[in-house]
Amino acid sequence: MVTLNTRIRWEEIEKQILSPFAALSAESKGRIKEEEPCSVRTCFQRDRDRIIHSKSFRRLKYKTQVLLLPEGDHYRTRLTHTLEVSQIARTIARALRLNEDLTEAIALGHDLGHTPFGHMGEKVLDSLAKEHGLGGFHHAVQSLRVVDCIEKEGRGLNLTWEVRMGIIQHSKGQVDVHSGFDLTDPSTLEAWVVRISDSVAYLNHDLDDALRAQIVAFSDIPGSVVCEIGKTHAERINSLIMDIIKNSVDSRPTFSPSMLRSIETLRGFLYSSVYRHANAQIEDSRVEHVLTGLFKYRMEKCSDDPQGAVDFISGMTDRFALQLFQDIYVPSPWPKGRSQ
Repeated sequence: MVTLNTRIRWEEIEKQILSPFAALSAESKGRIKEEEPCSVRTCFQRDRDRIIHSKSFRRLKYKTQVLLLPEGDHYRTRLTHTLEVSQIARTIARALRLNEDLTEAIALGHDLGHTPFGHMGEKVLDSLAKEHGLGGFHHAVQSLRVVDCIEKEGRGLNLTWEVRMGIIQHSKGQVDVHSGFDLTDPSTLEAWVVRISDSVAYLNHDLDDALRAQIVAFSDIPGSVVCEIGKTHAERINSLIMDIIKNSVDSRPTFSPSMLRSIETLRGFLYSSVYRHANAQIEDSRVEHVLTGLFKYRMEKCSDDPQGAVDFISGMTDRFALQLFQDIYVPSPWPKGRSQ
């Protein structure tokens, strides 16, 4: 039988085994709305569970990671990206004796506000938001908005301060990985771990997907990347994680200078050969056409509410956005079901 002091016992264990630099569950800054603590789970474990059971988390399954609407079964989606970030982040957090539960909660929630069609969709929605008097759109800000005031019919998930700050601080934007260390410091080392794990995950799985889709060949990969980081997906993941662990004891998570140079070489290769590939440029205009049409439709239906339109579109999956666009703008047979 589980006794009522399970959570308290675990909080005491955290104090004994975690690094002095770790965020402790018992010392959380709390929630916007006070709640009775769970008798079994720590506050960060509770946040993790709330995120996993949210509608926004489930929708990540049908949102683009890098390849738009891939037909193969083995390409990443925004959901599998999130799970890979979580796995990498937990491994690093455990090695550094940081709070794994906090790290996992931040990782699982970091992309909840992402648009359909990946960063193509984010770019379009940012432009539309600015055109209609808003400050723009960024998926990290929207992810916080999702957990604060969109989930649960507007009540939000009422997450802890540490998880909420980790979600909004996870992104370094489009700057290079090295410059990402010069941005505003995340509020906890666990948030740092998620920021760096996000880069480790996407650089490796985007390359893996590009190879699988034959957008690039192995022979195209810069030699310095192969030598420094590895030949296979598993080797590259392991090399990067081990480099972080070796260079981050009792400090914020970071890479060695030589590994950072190789990472930037890989990132530059992906931008030139994958993200800016000719086919991707063609799809950009199509994504813009679809999302602009949906934004216009929502504005007309909801009394010219740009924030409502942003929330509506950013929450869509790729397939829902395409189906809704077709329902609104593409003619269908009429009357349906009648034969000649």
